[in-house]
Amino acid sequence: MADLKYYDVILKPIVTEKSMNAMAEKKYTFLVHPDANKAQIKEAVEKMFEGTKVSSVNTMNLDGKTKRRGMIYGKTAKKKKAIVTLTEESSDIEIFSGL
Repeated sequence: MADLKYYDVILKPIVTEKSMNAMAEKKYTFLVHPDANKAQIKEAVEKMFEGTKVSSVNTMNLDGKTKRRGMIYGKTAKKKKAIVTLTEESSDIEIFSGL
């Protein structure tokens, strides 16, 4: 397991039409470090965004796509996506407001 600090876990938010619709149910989608586990993701969200309380974390591992350039095959980097569900009494995450 990697020695990750809470500020290394969350890489960037994912802003798509589907993720924006899920925000009505207090579900937020982030691209996270591939070695991060659910406990580390929960800790990172609660420390980085004040007033939030996480109820559950769902993660997905996304393998890299096979790409070709001429006769050479290669793969893009693998990714990990996390959907974080907040409790009803927690405040919203500010970076998603106004989108």
